[in-house]
Amino acid sequence: MLFLRKSRSTTDAALSWFRAHRAAEQGVIVHTRRPVPYAEVTGYFVPTLYDWGELAAARSCLRWLVSIQLAEGGFPAPDGVPYSFDTAQVMRGLNAGLERGEALGEPLRRAADWMLGQIAADGRLATPSTELWGDIANDLIHVYAARPLIRAGELLGEARYVEGGRKIQAYYSAQPALLRFDRLSHFHAYAMEALCELGEVHLARVGMAEVERVQRRDGSVPAYPDVSWVCSTGVAQYAVVWYRLGNRDRADRALQYLETIQNPSGGFFGSYGKGAKYISGGEISWAVKYYLDAAALRGDRAHA
Repeated sequence: MLFLRKSRSTTDAALSWFRAHRAAEQGVIVHTRRPVPYAEVTGYFVPTLYDWGELAAARSCLRWLVSIQLAEGGFPAPDGVPYSFDTAQVMRGLNAGLERGEALGEPLRRAADWMLGQIAADGRLATPSTELWGDIANDLIHVYAARPLIRAGELLGEARYVEGGRKIQAYYSAQPALLRFDRLSHFHAYAMEALCELGEVHLARVGMAEVERVQRRDGSVPAYPDVSWVCSTGVAQYAVVWYRLGNRDRADRALQYLETIQNPSGGFFGSYGKGAKYISGGEISWAVKYYLDAAALRGDRAHA
């Protein structure tokens, strides 16, 4: 009973953080040091909102996303440029809305058409810019763009979208570097979750074996294999992956660790610990999203 009361209060706090950090009924903010609406995170937050029964918020976010779609079909990052990764994550929200009867077929089709135009002959996904990635992200995160395009094709009855998504999947799943935990946990975890949702479970298990070797007794995972500090979102995402792989013990420990570092606001700093370098002084929206996803897989929704 103590655990259920704790998990219920921590998930309620996380949902309250989301409600408090939407920018004027638009999208959820980037982080508390940059409180501008973020299309990418708002897009992939929408399925989470639906899962937690936040229907009005999900629909409101979708209305804002549709209102900012660019003429060519992509969706802008905070710098105004349509990144392929960001557009794919908005498509996750559009897909979720369409699944629930929202009239989103036209903007979803426009986004999917734009995405098709970014796929190279070999399946690599191009993007108009990588400036906001800095030196911590790389092209491998684009494997997380495959499933939204495939799902759009399924929902819209468009085989070319499914084929495009499978082409992206084939390219990235064949990259040996995809599995190596040699980059920020947040970005490595994108790949691990993508492999799970694409049915490449055997590859996800290989990539997660490296993570399991460095998971600590308290459930935390270092942001990189050779540092002591922790990326909060990476831990939350790994919990999601472990739940999907059926490794509840590791997932539970990761989630319980997150609840020890959750801020009184219900949010999470980007990173914690000595030498923390990933938005350590700002509360980031994507950590809240993946914490809620992991908590839902733990079963917290039954007690919410």
